[in-house]
Amino acid sequence: MFLWVFLAIQILFLIRVITGAASGSGTPEGCQGLTGDELDTCNAASDAGTTIGVGLMITLRAAVDVVPGLGYVVYRLAGRRT
Repeated sequence: MFLWVFLAIQILFLIRVITGAASGSGTPEGCQGLTGDELDTCNAASDAGTTIGVGLMITLRAAVDVVPGLGYVVYRLAGRRT
């Protein structure tokens, strides 16, 4: 049962990271009508925001993986015969 819950969590995070990264493609709405250096700066800021968001999702995934992992270790140690 643990394996299926763990895999479901991983799939949900993978979908979220992919959709978050894909949302940063193209020209953002706020950059419409800008030209030259202003457009470049606006696109760079949008890309930086996307990178930060995806990085936070990956960090959250790592933190969420620790909790069930520790629970599984405790469960396995408690069920061990001495």
